[in-house]
Amino acid sequence: MNKFFHRGVAAIFSASFLMGLASAQQMKVDKELPSFKPTPNVKYEGRLSAVGSDTMINVMNLWGEAFKKHHPEVRIQVEGKGSSTAPPALIEGTSQFGPMSRAMKDAEKDAFIKKFGYEPFPVRTSLDALAVFVNKNNPVASMTMEQVDAIFSKARKLGHGEDITTWGQLGLGGDWFAARLSLYGRNSASGTYGYFKKVALGKGDYKDTVKEQPGSAGVVNSISSDEFGVGYSGIGYLTSSVRAVPLSVDGEEYFEASLANVVSGDYPLGRFLYVYINKNPKKALDPVQAEFLRFVFSKEGQEIVIKSGYLPITAGVAERECKSLGIPFQRSKKTKLKPLQASAKSPI
Repeated sequence: MNKFFHRGVAAIFSASFLMGLASAQQMKVDKELPSFKPTPNVKYEGRLSAVGSDTMINVMNLWGEAFKKHHPEVRIQVEGKGSSTAPPALIEGTSQFGPMSRAMKDAEKDAFIKKFGYEPFPVRTSLDALAVFVNKNNPVASMTMEQVDAIFSKARKLGHGEDITTWGQLGLGGDWFAARLSLYGRNSASGTYGYFKKVALGKGDYKDTVKEQPGSAGVVNSISSDEFGVGYSGIGYLTSSVRAVPLSVDGEEYFEASLANVVSGDYPLGRFLYVYINKNPKKALDPVQAEFLRFVFSKEGQEIVIKSGYLPITAGVAERECKSLGIPFQRSKKTKLKPLQASAKSPI
């Protein structure tokens, strides 16, 4: 199993669903996801607030806007200042949803449990390929995870033999040979910062030269205007001004940040995107929250995931999440999905 892959991505995917998915633009949602139909004869109103991940702010806003078309009386507010802001907001009761681009840390869970007596509830909403971006004019073909670690970390815990500071060390010649890498990343409030540190840097410390940005858009914008720039953020922030570099664990096979490669475990920086909620295990979920999450797990909700630049989950994942939440879920087709034949390294 690919040790760099978040083992939470252990779901059943249809082989036909994965075929031919070369880019997010070509993706289609699982045909067995149900179309969203508002619960009949129920008027939903009140406020839904989401505080947390900057990575997820766009998809949360789009989910909210689409949901309001069905339930205009519901007021929705989204704030994205980093995944670390989600647990305190849930604990304080200032938000109903805590979007996070990483799993909660033990200390965050403990603080929640101390307040409520039960654990926060993680909801897997979508998939992401955390990308290493370079300027569109940068000719670097690929990188190994050891090289990524040697670029961003002072510790080099993944074992690369030398610190990487110039593009020549990554195989570039000409004017690029002596050019120094300009590093961009997220700040410590970000779940992307924490995930990248844990998985790509082996928990090693970042270099002091990494220019921390308050949001993922800032990372991409900086690289867009800096020809020698390199940084990391969710694939949803990909623009025509930057390029996501194919990555490799073994230095032999390199993989692009596609859905098929995330699911198979070949792409080393695949992850779930979560929305944490305060769900008392002895009580039913709040009706407005349940209706919103039912929309997220619908065909329309997962089409918004693709529109946001991220990777959709399948009916199998959506069905399991809904079942755990006590939300009705009816596949649009009654045929059973054929499981993807997993290789030894696959997380499935």
